[in-house]
Amino acid sequence: MGAGMKKLINRPEDAVREALEGVATAHGDRLRVHSGPNYIVRADAPVRGKVALVSGGGSGHEPMHGGFVGLGMLDAACPGEVFTCPTPDQMLAATKAVDGGAGVLHIVKNYTGDVMNFEMAAELAQDEGIAVEPVVIDDDVAVKDSLYTAGRRGVGATVLAEKICGAAAEQRRPLAEVAGLCRKVNANARSMGVALTSCTVPMAGKPTFELGADEMEVGVGIHGEPGRERRALAPAHEIVEELASAILDDLPFTRGDEVLAFVNGMGGTPLMELYVVYNELHKLLGGRGISVTRNLVGSYITALDMAGCSITLLRLDDELTALWDAPVNTTGLRWGV
Repeated sequence: MGAGMKKLINRPEDAVREALEGVATAHGDRLRVHSGPNYIVRADAPVRGKVALVSGGGSGHEPMHGGFVGLGMLDAACPGEVFTCPTPDQMLAATKAVDGGAGVLHIVKNYTGDVMNFEMAAELAQDEGIAVEPVVIDDDVAVKDSLYTAGRRGVGATVLAEKICGAAAEQRRPLAEVAGLCRKVNANARSMGVALTSCTVPMAGKPTFELGADEMEVGVGIHGEPGRERRALAPAHEIVEELASAILDDLPFTRGDEVLAFVNGMGGTPLMELYVVYNELHKLLGGRGISVTRNLVGSYITALDMAGCSITLLRLDDELTALWDAPVNTTGLRWGV
């Protein structure tokens, strides 16, 4: 290991493989973990007559995406190496493994490698007679382009889309309708994050970037990409106002809107602090006449051991609310069952 790096791993190059073996050991009753290529599928896949949902991305963001495989969410997830997009052969194999004859929705975060590899996999699957509909998530308002993207990054809305579209698929809605819902979620959701510390990629053995003891990175990406600005650390209410104001102004959200408020931890943030952030967010939204009718608080899209959080707001209607409330049974998200 790198000097000063403290992680509960053996060799850095084995961390992803051994983590997947741990997933298989812990959750073999509900998941199947395939190696060579790596992908995770729900134990009852393929489900005949149901649109299948496939997503994926670099490891290090757990529980996204493997933790969201199961009833009411994803049918398969493709884990790449740490912060590295999965390969087309992983995506193709996962797509074929879960195709139940009703088509497959690819939910793709807007990172250049992910988009390119999912496009290749979709073309290969279509050549084999599988209907595939890809939808790209790009909800991060922090920056227009980043180290990994052309356009906005895909972050918190990904989890919300996986849950809502997964519920629609369980209702046996057709592929075009499920894909349309995914686009609807993306169009009505906005996100932004802040980092208090860097993260340390196991193979690098040192922090991705340096932050002073009294600094924070506003608008950071989930791989440690730079955000809008680096500035002095501020109290929670000021951080929330900066993040939320950027989100609210971008859509824009307006008085009378009902929203789902998602406060996400980046991996190194205590739940206590996330609730402090949620409390400040709830007060701020109430002051602007926006009703929080649903919420999600916890670490669902992480960046290894980064301290910090992100805020995602999704403008709701009756349909999205009902689909959010529908039963879900995954290792990372569960209710109604």
